[in-house]
Amino acid sequence: MNQLTPKDWILIKQRLTPYLFLLPALIILGLTVFWPALQAFYLSFTSYENITQPPQWIGTTNFLRLWKDVVFWQTLENTFLYLVGVVPILVMAPLGLAILVNQKLRGMNWFRSAYYTPVVISMVVAGIAWKWLYADNGLLNQFLKTLGLFPEGIPWLTSPAKLFGIVPISLASVMAVTVWKGLGYYMVIYLAGLQSIPVDVYEAAAIDGSDGIRKHWDITVPLMKPYLALVAVISAISATKVFEEVYIMTQGGPLNSSKTIVYYLYEQAFSNLEISYACTIGLVLFLIILGLSVLRLVINQQEDNNITV
Repeated sequence: MNQLTPKDWILIKQRLTPYLFLLPALIILGLTVFWPALQAFYLSFTSYENITQPPQWIGTTNFLRLWKDVVFWQTLENTFLYLVGVVPILVMAPLGLAILVNQKLRGMNWFRSAYYTPVVISMVVAGIAWKWLYADNGLLNQFLKTLGLFPEGIPWLTSPAKLFGIVPISLASVMAVTVWKGLGYYMVIYLAGLQSIPVDVYEAAAIDGSDGIRKHWDITVPLMKPYLALVAVISAISATKVFEEVYIMTQGGPLNSSKTIVYYLYEQAFSNLEISYACTIGLVLFLIILGLSVLRLVINQQEDNNITV
């Protein structure tokens, strides 16, 4: 057997050093993320309603129950509607704001701060404030009554009726809060991308006749595709995991019209104490988010390949 030379020991040390720096973080992640995730995966195949007793293996019973659960499918539908209603707005509207605040005009820093302010506000505070605005005698209904449009007001958070027969009014009201709070965050991402585009490109395009709004369609949008894809995936994952807005403003009501999959998971785990069933719902949520994350990686890889070519 060959003995290791001092040069070999140096190479081994160089290769192990980065992992030694990562070891504390890996231990913390293992104890707080990976191990609980494995436990949740195991509990989804067990019955663990009585936390004083050890879990009992029941196989796929929880998954069969989930398949027949009408409320689960309703929450899944609500989550999908949340994605469709929120993500397109959070992809396009912040880009328009970023183009607006990227102009070199006096007082533009103030506008940047104003648009970003909702991001730093706690969701609890924002949810309570918007709940007051949506109240029957709140500011929005008082304004509508003053205009004479809706003399009786609109039951923003208390009506299961659907707008255009698609989205419940209560769910759409919660969506508005998510959009309001996310505009500034995604605007900053787009702003970083816009400031990386050379001014010479726009000047050359102006010579060719591409100016005004058209230059953004011809130049800004194509060059911002990686940022558009990033924001689309991030906002989709965030919309899938929405919880605070629903918990503070509607608590899933009325008649489950605003209940999302994460809130349903919380309800089963902490209100009904059905831990195993909640873990089953969590596993489905994990698969959905995993699919969105893989989609993000595929999109990023395609963008990298296009840049390389």
